[in-house]
Amino acid sequence: MIDLSKLPSDLNPQLLPPHVAIIMDGNGRWATKKGLPRVAGHRQGARALKELLRCCKDWGIKALTVYAFSTENWRRPFAEVDFLLMLFEKLLKRELAQMHQEGVRVSFIGDLSALPESLQNQIERSQKETAQNQEIYFNVAVNYGSRNEITRVCHQIATKVQQGKLKLEEISESLISQHLYTANTPDPDLLIRTSGEMRLSNFLLWQLAYTEMYFTNILFPDFDRNAFYQALLDYQKRDRRFGKIAVSA
Repeated sequence: MIDLSKLPSDLNPQLLPPHVAIIMDGNGRWATKKGLPRVAGHRQGARALKELLRCCKDWGIKALTVYAFSTENWRRPFAEVDFLLMLFEKLLKRELAQMHQEGVRVSFIGDLSALPESLQNQIERSQKETAQNQEIYFNVAVNYGSRNEITRVCHQIATKVQQGKLKLEEISESLISQHLYTANTPDPDLLIRTSGEMRLSNFLLWQLAYTEMYFTNILFPDFDRNAFYQALLDYQKRDRRFGKIAVSA
């Protein structure tokens, strides 16, 4: 239920994107600019994410998907990777009860088998405890890479064909979508990337086919409610035709 008293007056509740995805970029640069260690940027980024999730809930946005850790992020210095994984686990333990109370359904996408066992256990617990929540769907991409995801789907479908469980003519876009990590979630309506970078970085390549994109120079730790409001205001000016011609054309 949208709390209209919390929604900025010039945002049309009928035109809000039901599903927002965000590439949370710029944590390290934020810290470096302030003369702080990179891990300080990740801590501040976690605070910004918590506020963004609450903002989505307050404004009636039903799903938020965030790119937390890519398959390529393993190439970062060991100390930073280790800190990030510990931070994920710590945040889940600390915030799970509050998220559950606020009706947040938490789910994770990516190859979770490569994560530390204690983090995998905490992920499983958070997903199980919040599985019935309906206020907002919070999807976290961890050890996620879209090319890996699509390759995995190809293997799964090819195996079914090889085993005689599936016919070639039964392969469709819908079937492929059903095998993705995001099978139970509608595609994002709006993608936001912070920090000034203008690329997708192997994030949801299949799912973003018709998603509106918004790029901002703001570093993610500084991405507050006002910055999110500006992104939504820009989104509401878009004409989403999905390949069709505008009626007035």
